[in-house]
This record gives sequence, structure tokens and C-alpha cells, in this order.
Amino acid sequence: MKEFIKDISVAAMIVFIVMQFYEPTRVFGISMQPSFHEKDYLVLSKEAYARETPKRGDVVVFKSQLRTINGKKELLIKRVIGLPGDEIKVSDGSVYVNGELQDDSYTKDHFTNGNLDVTVPAGEYFCMGDNRMHSTDSRFSEVGFVSFDKIKGKVIFRLYPFNKMGRI
Repeated sequence: MKEFIKDISVAAMIVFIVMQFYEPTRVFGISMQPSFHEKDYLVLSKEAYARETPKRGDVVVFKSQLRTINGKKELLIKRVIGLPGDEIKVSDGSVYVNGELQDDSYTKDHFTNGNLDVTVPAGEYFCMGDNRMHSTDSRFSEVGFVSFDKIKGKVIFRLYPFNKMGRI
């Protein structure tokens, strides 16, 4: 019995230490299809940006101004499109970053709705879902630009579904 308690204690310490650097999360909604689907289990690196800043294309989870039914700030999962200082333009179904047409082959409909021309402020990021027709993201005032301090972590691994398990 003493050995069992020791094993449980060691396992609990390991889990505690791992949870300081990584966090499991679950996808709710359809805004990141086709890359991620409802009920996908993902792992965030909470330390991914301790020594570097987000890069264009990173998938991040951040605390938004939107509220859950319980009144808590809603966590959103989105892809980083624009970095501080970037000019983002959405026009005729396409996204341009600093005047360069972006590849949208990973998006659901290969079309981005809206009409927008903004510059990303210092310390903030422009993030969008991959299902652009069904994503509340930086294009909308309810979300807006994402400040660095609101980013909870970078998605680095998919745990479930098992047939899609792997690094992101």
C-alpha cells in the first residue's frame, strides 16, 4: 500500500509539472474547419511565446472579450494572419498582408467574406478562423485585434481524434 501511495504521489507531481507548460483544450464550434473540428482535443504550449512572438500561421488560443453563458471571457482558437505593423486587407473574397495575396488553400471555402483595410497595432495580432464564412474573429469588433497578453498558448499537438493525432 505504501508503494502505491508513493507511485500516485510521483504521478501527481509529474502531472502538476507538465501542466505548468502544457494545457489540454477542446475545440467548440466550426470556425476552424477544415483544420480542426468540434470535439477535437488539442494540446497548447503555454510557454511557446516565452522567448519568441507568434508567427503568421500559428494557431493560438486566446481570451476574447466575448462572454460565455456563465459570464466568463470566452476562449477562441484562431490562426494568426497579421503581425504587429502588418497592413491587412480583405477584398473581393481574398486576404492581403502588406499588399501580398495570401494562400487560402487551407481554408474551408477558399473565400474570406468582408471588406477591411487595417494596420495591426504594436503588441497585437490579427487572427481569423479557417472557416471564414462562419468565424467571429479579428474582422469583427466583438473580437478585434488580439493583444499578446491575451494569448494563452500555441496549439502544438492534436490528441483526438486518434486517426489525426500528431504535431500541428
